[in-house]
Amino acid sequence: MAVPKKRHTKSRRNRRRSHLALKKKNLSSCPKCGEPILSHHACNNCGTYKGRMVIDVLAKLEKKEKKLKAKELESQEKEQKQDKPLDLKELSKKQ
Repeated sequence: MAVPKKRHTKSRRNRRRSHLALKKKNLSSCPKCGEPILSHHACNNCGTYKGRMVIDVLAKLEKKEKKLKAKELESQEKEQKQDKPLDLKELSKKQ
């Protein structure tokens, strides 16, 4: 393994590391909705790229809403089952 003969100065170290700094992202605005986006990327807000629809944003929103409604219904059903007293028939089914 290589071992340095002399110690490097702080300024030499800092000059070497000068290119490691984080740079600010160049954001441009979407021509359709005006939302800030990265260049050469589709807009997450309206789903357009180069003036044409690429992503169907409404379908994604509808899918998320359906999932949320289904979870709410399941949680309501569980609460109703827990609140209801057990009958003899239901007790015999569980055993």
